[in-house]
Amino acid sequence: MTEESISLNKRIEKGLWVSMPKFILINIGIATIITVINISFNPGYYLSSEGIGEVFQSFIFGFIFSSALSFGGSQVDFFFDKKMSWIEKPAKRLILTVITYMAYTFVASYIIVFGIAYFTGQFTLDNIPWRGIGQGTEAPMIFAFIFMAIFTTRSWLFEWRKSAIEAEKLRTEKISTQYQSLKNQLNPHFLFNSLNVLSNLVYEDADRSAEFIQKLSKIYRYVLEVQQEELVPLSQELSFAKNYLELQKLRFEDGLAYSIRVKEEDAKGQIPPLSLQLLLENAIKHNEASRNNPLFIDIFKDENDLIVSNTYQPKRVQHEESTGIGLKNIDLRYEFLSSRKPIIVNSEDEFVVRLPLIEIKA
Repeated sequence: MTEESISLNKRIEKGLWVSMPKFILINIGIATIITVINISFNPGYYLSSEGIGEVFQSFIFGFIFSSALSFGGSQVDFFFDKKMSWIEKPAKRLILTVITYMAYTFVASYIIVFGIAYFTGQFTLDNIPWRGIGQGTEAPMIFAFIFMAIFTTRSWLFEWRKSAIEAEKLRTEKISTQYQSLKNQLNPHFLFNSLNVLSNLVYEDADRSAEFIQKLSKIYRYVLEVQQEELVPLSQELSFAKNYLELQKLRFEDGLAYSIRVKEEDAKGQIPPLSLQLLLENAIKHNEASRNNPLFIDIFKDENDLIVSNTYQPKRVQHEESTGIGLKNIDLRYEFLSSRKPIIVNSEDEFVVRLPLIEIKA
């Protein structure tokens, strides 16, 4: 027997002891209802002394039948809970539950009817009315069907609820893991590309490479600060974008021009951290940026979107191999955070990305 089965058995045994008072009270209530129904059919008769005895007898019989049927139903339910799931095999579970419980009900009712009739002196062992006892099981079988409907519905709803909670928990954990994985890509990705730029710059100009390292350390501090954040204020991301573009100016000088046209009072909303860095990096990596053909990058706001555009002038030869992280990373992060997605428009002379601004409601 597996540890899971042992654990389930212990929970079932514990549950039976804990719920015993509740079990007794419920069946007392059912027996009372059955007795009241019997009285309602012939109220005058039950006012006599003989009738009062019949009331008590009816209550006892109702309690015995109700207890036997409800106990059997719970045990059948517990048994199949260990064997098969309502979610995985609903039809098979329903058929086996009905067959098992109705068979149990017939046997249990027959034994109870036999015992009651015998001990109340309705027959002797020499003259057993088998057919009459069988007819006495008809009413319990009807009640059993009602019990079965209640137990199966309860069991199915509980298991469906449990399955739904577990599925939502797994989905949430999966999304959290996937999102964290996306964010973790940015740190080594940024460092790799920055060092790649520095390796080229250090051979061209030692002074500019030293200044590049100083600015890079400040920018990388921001990368470390926001790598655990899901969203950052637009104003903070724009400040980073400005520093990043100044860093790139050290490399390209007149080959790169940029404009950030967002006023401080208009810098509302939030975006995924380092989204601008990825877009700016893509623009610089894949487009020519020279004095003869400078690359122009424009950042501005249009209603609830941040627009990042650059002149589209692809390099004839791509010296830097694409890692495929940039736009895909941004798109996937927006899937987790917003119902709106970034929009990309690529024309003959311009590459434009619209980043939705996300409003956080208090």
